[in-house]
Amino acid sequence: MNPLSDVGELRKEYTLQGLYRKDLCPDPLEEFKLWFEESVRTAGDREPNAMTLATASREGVPSARVVLLKGFDDRGLIFFTNYKSRKAQQLAENPSAAVSFHWPWLERQIQIEGRVNKTSREESEIYFNKRPIGSRFGAIVSEQSSVIENREVLEARLAALEAQFRGADPPVPEFWGGYRLVPERFEFWQGRENRLHDRFLYTRQGDGNWRIDRLSP
Repeated sequence: MNPLSDVGELRKEYTLQGLYRKDLCPDPLEEFKLWFEESVRTAGDREPNAMTLATASREGVPSARVVLLKGFDDRGLIFFTNYKSRKAQQLAENPSAAVSFHWPWLERQIQIEGRVNKTSREESEIYFNKRPIGSRFGAIVSEQSSVIENREVLEARLAALEAQFRGADPPVPEFWGGYRLVPERFEFWQGRENRLHDRFLYTRQGDGNWRIDRLSP
């Protein structure tokens, strides 16, 4: 089969397991924790914390990219980025966002939607200073999402920064930090045979509890 001409013939049957209402946790974050732990345990050399982050401008122009989940608790899901990046500019204009996890080795997906706000400066600094030194230098020299003439510009900036802070920790840049997605909606998807997938939607209610509905595939 020629994958370029027969894209419509590419398919996979999902046969690993089903998903049932009786087995779901009342709290979607607890269900997410169980799924995430299984993903980490079975991921091998894949990145189980990779998630697609979708944002939109004030005018509703969307964009999406893969970022890494760096923490979660009952307050929400955390990721870090440059506050001057395109995603940050869109979040400043429109603080609603969605993330999607895809774990094909488990035949599972999770979609989460909610409002996004910045983490505290302290949280950002703690995480930044835990990163490998090369990643910290990279975050400082990259003016993320801006046009750059060539790679040599980046490499020159990096060399200068490494020389400046040889043997010392660089400061946390003001333009870099974290965001927390506060969930309002979770959808858990388990692949099933014949495309009759199992989908369960959690929706936050006014009293703080969660409503659970099965969705048609």
